[in-house]
Amino acid sequence: MSDEEDIILSELPDDELVLQMHDDLYDGLKEEIEEGVNILLGRDWAPYDVLTTALVGGMTVVGKDFRDGILFVPEVLLAANAMKGGMAILKPLLAATGAPRMGTMVIGTVKGDIHDIGKNLVGMMMEGAGFEVRDIGINNAVESYLEALDAGDVDILGMSALLTTTMPYMKVVIDTLVEKGIRDDYTVLVGGAPLNEEFGKAIGADAYCRDAAVAVETAKEFMARKHNALAAG
Repeated sequence: MSDEEDIILSELPDDELVLQMHDDLYDGLKEEIEEGVNILLGRDWAPYDVLTTALVGGMTVVGKDFRDGILFVPEVLLAANAMKGGMAILKPLLAATGAPRMGTMVIGTVKGDIHDIGKNLVGMMMEGAGFEVRDIGINNAVESYLEALDAGDVDILGMSALLTTTMPYMKVVIDTLVEKGIRDDYTVLVGGAPLNEEFGKAIGADAYCRDAAVAVETAKEFMARKHNALAAG
Protein backbone atom coordinates (compact mmCIF):
# COMPACT_ATOMS: atom_id res chain seq x y z
CA MET A 1 0.00 0.00 0.00
CA SER A 2 1.50 3.34 -1.08
CA ASP A 3 1.51 6.54 0.93
CA GLU A 4 -0.82 8.04 -1.68
CA GLU A 5 -3.65 5.76 -0.59
CA ASP A 6 -3.16 6.72 3.04
CA ILE A 7 -3.74 10.41 2.38
CA ILE A 8 -7.21 11.58 3.34
CA LEU A 9 -7.56 14.95 1.65
CA SER A 10 -10.19 16.27 4.03
CA GLU A 11 -7.83 15.77 7.00
CA LEU A 12 -5.05 17.93 5.53
CA PRO A 13 -4.67 21.56 6.64
CA ASP A 14 -5.15 24.11 3.86
CA ASP A 15 -1.50 24.63 2.92
CA GLU A 16 -0.77 20.88 2.76
CA LEU A 17 -3.98 20.24 0.83
CA VAL A 18 -2.95 22.85 -1.78
CA LEU A 19 0.47 21.21 -2.19
CA GLN A 20 -1.20 17.80 -2.46
CA MET A 21 -3.50 19.18 -5.15
CA HIS A 22 -0.48 20.47 -7.06
CA ASP A 23 0.91 16.91 -6.96
CA ASP A 24 -2.44 15.40 -7.96
CA LEU A 25 -2.75 17.83 -10.84
CA TYR A 26 0.76 16.97 -11.97
CA ASP A 27 -0.24 13.28 -11.89
CA GLY A 28 -3.49 13.95 -13.75
CA LEU A 29 -5.77 12.71 -10.96
CA LYS A 30 -9.12 14.25 -11.87
CA GLU A 31 -11.26 12.83 -9.05
CA GLU A 32 -8.78 13.95 -6.40
CA ILE A 33 -8.71 17.46 -7.88
CA GLU A 34 -12.52 17.64 -7.85
CA GLU A 35 -12.54 16.45 -4.26
CA GLY A 36 -9.86 18.98 -3.27
CA VAL A 37 -11.77 21.84 -4.90
CA ASN A 38 -14.93 20.90 -3.02
CA ILE A 39 -13.06 20.63 0.29
CA LEU A 40 -11.54 24.11 -0.10
CA LEU A 41 -14.92 25.57 -1.06
CA GLY A 42 -16.40 23.84 1.99
CA ARG A 43 -13.76 25.64 4.07
CA ASP A 44 -15.08 28.97 2.77
CA TRP A 45 -12.32 29.57 0.25
CA ALA A 46 -13.35 32.06 -2.43
CA PRO A 47 -13.71 30.34 -5.84
CA TYR A 48 -11.11 32.70 -7.33
CA ASP A 49 -8.57 31.76 -4.63
CA VAL A 50 -9.15 28.04 -5.27
CA LEU A 51 -8.57 28.66 -8.99
CA THR A 52 -5.37 30.68 -8.61
CA THR A 53 -3.74 29.02 -5.60
CA ALA A 54 -4.63 25.37 -6.10
CA LEU A 55 -5.23 24.96 -9.84
CA VAL A 56 -3.26 27.67 -11.64
CA GLY A 57 -0.42 27.20 -9.15
CA GLY A 58 -0.28 23.51 -10.06
CA MET A 59 -0.61 24.05 -13.81
CA THR A 60 2.26 26.54 -13.71
CA VAL A 61 4.57 23.74 -12.58
CA VAL A 62 3.16 21.45 -15.29
CA GLY A 63 3.76 24.18 -17.89
CA LYS A 64 7.36 24.73 -16.81
CA ASP A 65 8.17 21.01 -16.87
CA PHE A 66 6.53 20.66 -20.26
CA ARG A 67 8.65 23.53 -21.59
CA ASP A 68 11.80 21.98 -20.12
CA GLY A 69 11.10 18.55 -21.63
CA ILE A 70 10.44 16.80 -18.28
CA LEU A 71 6.77 16.23 -19.12
CA PHE A 72 5.36 15.35 -22.54
CA VAL A 73 2.05 15.93 -24.32
CA PRO A 74 0.20 12.86 -22.90
CA GLU A 75 1.02 13.83 -19.30
CA VAL A 76 0.10 17.46 -19.90
CA LEU A 77 -3.23 16.44 -21.43
CA LEU A 78 -3.93 14.32 -18.33
CA ALA A 79 -3.07 17.22 -16.05
CA ALA A 80 -5.22 19.57 -18.14
CA ASN A 81 -8.10 17.10 -17.97
CA ALA A 82 -7.82 17.00 -14.17
CA MET A 83 -7.76 20.80 -14.18
CA LYS A 84 -10.94 20.78 -16.30
CA GLY A 85 -12.68 18.71 -13.63
CA GLY A 86 -11.87 21.36 -11.04
CA MET A 87 -12.80 24.18 -13.43
CA ALA A 88 -16.22 22.63 -14.09
CA ILE A 89 -17.04 23.07 -10.38
CA LEU A 90 -15.57 26.59 -10.18
CA LYS A 91 -16.84 28.13 -13.44
CA PRO A 92 -20.46 28.80 -12.36
CA LEU A 93 -19.24 30.10 -8.99
CA LEU A 94 -16.66 32.39 -10.63
CA ALA A 95 -19.30 33.76 -12.98
CA ALA A 96 -21.63 34.42 -10.03
CA THR A 97 -18.95 36.29 -8.07
CA GLY A 98 -17.71 38.28 -11.06
CA ALA A 99 -14.15 37.16 -10.38
CA PRO A 100 -11.40 38.98 -12.26
CA ARG A 101 -10.08 37.10 -15.24
CA MET A 102 -6.86 37.43 -17.15
CA GLY A 103 -8.57 38.04 -20.49
CA THR A 104 -10.46 36.29 -23.27
CA MET A 105 -8.94 34.32 -26.11
CA VAL A 106 -10.44 33.02 -29.34
CA ILE A 107 -8.45 30.05 -30.63
CA GLY A 108 -8.80 27.90 -33.72
CA THR A 109 -6.88 25.94 -36.37
CA VAL A 110 -6.84 27.60 -39.80
CA LYS A 111 -8.68 26.61 -42.99
CA GLY A 112 -7.51 23.35 -44.57
CA ASP A 113 -5.94 22.12 -41.35
CA ILE A 114 -7.58 19.58 -39.06
CA HIS A 115 -4.85 19.21 -36.43
CA ASP A 116 -5.97 20.10 -32.95
CA ILE A 117 -3.80 18.51 -30.24
CA GLY A 118 -1.51 21.54 -29.99
CA LYS A 119 -4.44 23.92 -30.11
CA ASN A 120 -6.33 21.98 -27.42
CA LEU A 121 -3.25 21.97 -25.24
CA VAL A 122 -2.85 25.74 -25.56
CA GLY A 123 -6.56 26.20 -24.80
CA MET A 124 -6.40 24.06 -21.67
CA MET A 125 -3.21 25.72 -20.42
CA MET A 126 -4.72 29.18 -21.05
CA GLU A 127 -7.82 28.22 -19.07
CA GLY A 128 -5.50 26.96 -16.39
CA ALA A 129 -3.90 30.41 -16.28
CA GLY A 130 -7.27 32.09 -15.73
CA PHE A 131 -8.16 33.07 -19.29
CA GLU A 132 -11.60 32.52 -20.77
CA VAL A 133 -11.05 30.46 -23.93
CA ARG A 134 -13.46 30.28 -26.87
CA ASP A 135 -12.28 27.38 -29.01
CA ILE A 136 -13.72 27.51 -32.53
CA GLY A 137 -12.21 24.18 -33.55
CA ILE A 138 -10.47 23.19 -36.79
CA ASN A 139 -10.55 24.18 -40.47
CA ASN A 140 -11.58 27.80 -39.85
CA ALA A 141 -12.14 30.20 -42.73
CA VAL A 142 -11.56 33.90 -42.07
CA GLU A 143 -15.33 34.36 -41.57
CA SER A 144 -15.27 31.97 -38.58
CA TYR A 145 -12.57 34.01 -36.89
CA LEU A 146 -14.42 37.29 -37.58
CA GLU A 147 -17.66 35.86 -36.22
CA ALA A 148 -15.91 34.75 -33.02
CA LEU A 149 -14.27 38.17 -32.61
CA ASP A 150 -17.60 39.91 -33.28
CA ALA A 151 -19.10 38.10 -30.29
CA GLY A 152 -17.23 40.74 -28.32
CA ASP A 153 -14.93 41.19 -25.37
CA VAL A 154 -11.98 39.37 -26.99
CA ASP A 155 -8.37 40.27 -26.15
CA ILE A 156 -6.36 37.60 -27.94
CA LEU A 157 -6.71 35.73 -31.22
CA GLY A 158 -4.79 32.47 -31.39
CA MET A 159 -4.27 30.63 -34.69
CA SER A 160 -2.59 27.29 -35.20
CA ALA A 161 -1.39 25.34 -38.25
CA LEU A 162 0.49 22.10 -38.55
CA LEU A 163 0.91 22.00 -42.33
CA THR A 164 3.23 24.19 -44.39
CA THR A 165 0.40 24.44 -46.93
CA THR A 166 -2.05 25.97 -44.44
CA MET A 167 0.40 28.37 -42.77
CA PRO A 168 -0.13 31.19 -45.35
CA TYR A 169 -3.82 31.30 -44.45
CA MET A 170 -2.85 32.96 -41.16
CA LYS A 171 -1.75 35.98 -43.22
CA VAL A 172 -5.15 36.03 -44.95
CA VAL A 173 -6.85 36.33 -41.55
CA ILE A 174 -4.47 39.05 -40.31
CA ASP A 175 -4.72 40.99 -43.61
CA THR A 176 -8.51 40.89 -43.31
CA LEU A 177 -8.33 42.32 -39.78
CA VAL A 178 -6.10 45.11 -41.13
CA GLU A 179 -8.53 45.82 -43.99
CA LYS A 180 -11.41 46.06 -41.53
CA GLY A 181 -9.41 48.43 -39.34
CA ILE A 182 -9.61 46.12 -36.29
CA ARG A 183 -6.12 44.59 -36.29
CA ASP A 184 -4.93 46.70 -33.36
CA ASP A 185 -7.89 45.65 -31.22
CA TYR A 186 -6.38 42.20 -30.68
CA THR A 187 -3.15 40.50 -29.71
CA VAL A 188 -2.58 37.87 -32.42
CA LEU A 189 -0.60 34.79 -31.36
CA VAL A 190 0.34 32.06 -33.85
CA GLY A 191 1.77 28.59 -33.31
CA GLY A 192 2.32 25.17 -34.83
CA ALA A 193 5.23 22.90 -35.65
CA PRO A 194 6.27 24.35 -39.06
CA LEU A 195 6.16 27.98 -37.91
CA ASN A 196 8.99 30.07 -36.56
CA GLU A 197 9.55 33.59 -35.24
CA GLU A 198 10.45 34.99 -38.65
CA PHE A 199 7.23 33.71 -40.18
CA GLY A 200 5.22 35.23 -37.31
CA LYS A 201 6.83 38.62 -37.93
CA ALA A 202 6.43 38.36 -41.71
CA ILE A 203 2.66 37.81 -41.53
CA GLY A 204 2.14 40.57 -38.95
CA ALA A 205 1.36 38.48 -35.87
CA ASP A 206 2.20 39.91 -32.44
CA ALA A 207 4.11 36.80 -31.44
CA TYR A 208 4.98 33.24 -32.44
CA CYS A 209 4.64 30.75 -29.57
CA ARG A 210 6.60 27.54 -29.92
CA ASP A 211 4.57 25.64 -27.31
CA ALA A 212 1.66 25.92 -24.90
CA ALA A 213 3.77 27.12 -21.97
CA VAL A 214 5.24 29.94 -24.06
CA ALA A 215 1.74 30.83 -25.32
CA VAL A 216 0.54 31.32 -21.74
CA GLU A 217 3.59 33.41 -20.76
CA THR A 218 3.25 35.54 -23.91
CA ALA A 219 -0.48 36.07 -23.40
CA LYS A 220 0.10 37.16 -19.79
CA GLU A 221 2.80 39.62 -20.89
CA PHE A 222 0.56 41.22 -23.51
CA MET A 223 -2.36 41.48 -21.06
CA ALA A 224 -0.09 43.12 -18.47
CA ARG A 225 1.06 45.63 -21.09
CA LYS A 226 -2.53 46.34 -22.07
CA HIS A 227 -3.57 46.93 -18.45
CA ASN A 228 -0.56 49.19 -17.87
CA ALA A 229 -1.33 51.19 -20.99
CA LEU A 230 -4.95 51.60 -19.90
CA ALA A 231 -3.86 52.65 -16.41
CA ALA A 232 -1.38 55.15 -17.84
CA GLY A 233 -3.98 56.52 -20.25
